[in-house]
Amino acid sequence: MTTTTPSHPVPAAAAGHPGTAATARGLTRVHGRGDAAVHALRGVDLDLPAGRFTAVMGPSGSGKSTLMHCLAGLDTPTSGIVEVAGRALAGMDDTALTLFRREHVGFVFQAFNLLPMLSAGQNIVLPLELAGRRLTGSVKERHDLVVDVLGLRDRLGHRPAELSGGQQQRVAIARALVTEPAIVFADEPTGNLDSAASAEVLGFLRRSVRELGQTVVMVTHELDAAAYADDVVVLADGAVRRHLVDPTADELVAALRGEQVR
Repeated sequence: MTTTTPSHPVPAAAAGHPGTAATARGLTRVHGRGDAAVHALRGVDLDLPAGRFTAVMGPSGSGKSTLMHCLAGLDTPTSGIVEVAGRALAGMDDTALTLFRREHVGFVFQAFNLLPMLSAGQNIVLPLELAGRRLTGSVKERHDLVVDVLGLRDRLGHRPAELSGGQQQRVAIARALVTEPAIVFADEPTGNLDSAASAEVLGFLRRSVRELGQTVVMVTHELDAAAYADDVVVLADGAVRRHLVDPTADELVAALRGEQVR
């Protein structure tokens, strides 16, 4: 996909991305007890760099969705530490976690989760309205930048039923990005899309990193999807097998097979 230059100025965050968006130390998640216990995560240590697109891969049951849910504050780890945007999630009650996610975390799921009675534009600004933020000043600048980067300007008045699957997922991505979160978690975001729409959506996620300075962490089982990412974390049996930075296709395939590239 060809990347075009945005008509809006690129945020300073996009020019060099120091720091870490999320960190896990000694992260475990155990479901059940005794002989019935299932160890979904086994002592995961992980740093997710800010301003990069990271894919989390692994076979079914490897713990990739559990890891994302723990990092996003949607699930509580059995032990270990999670920090997002410099804040430890441990000790936050449900209300504090809800407010933290609203302020610092964006979500894109396989199901688009758009409200059918609202237009695309209304769905995009919904998190701003819930947070009591007016669409003025820097908030409007961010909104306009997101809408234009995702190519949605001429679709804002359409309801979800009037949009293609790829367009609906782009609206869901815009909704996740509009609040300028510290990190966006995408869980199999192309799972309900055909190959053309998948490439479109993945290209726009990549553009959000390049042109908006966004941090994106995507859970996927698809090699084609992971190829859009800067970094790839490979899980197996609840542990990190490899953390690849700018991997080649051969390195990625070998990591998924549990091999070393020669």
